[in-house]
Amino acid sequence: MTFNLTIVRRFVQLCMFVFLVYGSVVVGFYAADKISGALPSLSCAYDGMNADYCALIPLQHQIHHRLGAAADAGNWFMFFMPFLTTVATFLLMFVFLNKAFCGWVCPLGFFQEVMQLIGQKLGLRRVDSLSHGAVDKIRPVKWLMLAILVFGLPALTSLGFLSDEWGDPFCQICPSRILTTLFTGSNEQLFVDTSSSSYMALSVTGDFLFGLIVAMSMTLRQPFCRICPMLALHAVFRKLGFTRLVKQGSARCDKCGLCAEACPMDIRELQTELNGVAKATDITLPDCTLCGRCVEFCPDTDVLQLRYLSVPVFSSSPAYFKQRKKAQTGWDKVKLVDFNRQEKDKV
Repeated sequence: MTFNLTIVRRFVQLCMFVFLVYGSVVVGFYAADKISGALPSLSCAYDGMNADYCALIPLQHQIHHRLGAAADAGNWFMFFMPFLTTVATFLLMFVFLNKAFCGWVCPLGFFQEVMQLIGQKLGLRRVDSLSHGAVDKIRPVKWLMLAILVFGLPALTSLGFLSDEWGDPFCQICPSRILTTLFTGSNEQLFVDTSSSSYMALSVTGDFLFGLIVAMSMTLRQPFCRICPMLALHAVFRKLGFTRLVKQGSARCDKCGLCAEACPMDIRELQTELNGVAKATDITLPDCTLCGRCVEFCPDTDVLQLRYLSVPVFSSSPAYFKQRKKAQTGWDKVKLVDFNRQEKDKV
């Protein structure tokens, strides 16, 4: 099978990457800057050519610059009005695609998938899945990132407990800031800021994190997505979105586990939850990016479905599974360079 959901999704990701990174060339600077500053994916405002930018930027900005002023003036309206406007704009856009913004739209998510494909074609030894213990330890990190970097430190800065350097800490270390600007031909964000010790710590952390994500993406699926605060923000509102992952558990689910094996986020609950339950139930879990791979690799009819406004748009089936499995096996065999084989030959 040369045509499948993954191919469709990666084509959409490519188109969205080009539009989000270079889109102001099409829609114009005014539209890119003013229509919305609350995209539910990591399209960075530091990219001077982008078509939009993510909600985490205005959220940090409003907390940093308005919370303290509102507290001093005793006028909380001046803080909550713009803050809630950003949240409302985020929700208006988020509702249409739900967490599929991560799996189908986010430029950084797409970049990690491309790096994983490059690593696979170079024959690098891959980590197909993390242990349950490792996954359980990593899962809280995205919530800590959201609470501390997006809300906590900007709030403490606004209230005068920290210096201004900590007003937008997540943006200072976000890999998307370096990635998207590099793709526009600018290396101005890949630097060490020596103007203060705080800026130096943040810029070194950002550079290190970007390099780590590039390296890890070649052997581990979606390393940054697992700790991304945007994924956590999505998880808070996931029940509001029109797009859902739905499961009608089969008795065979206990012994199968192919959905969890296919999941790039190692969500084992795809296999363990709702087994034997006849009623189709929303199983859009907090770490899910709605990429649809679990549905592709489920061998039973309609056990897993992607639904939009309760209408099935893609369902698992034995025939699709057999063709998809065959195509994946053939794809995995293709190697440009096999470093693992070269190492074995040397031994």
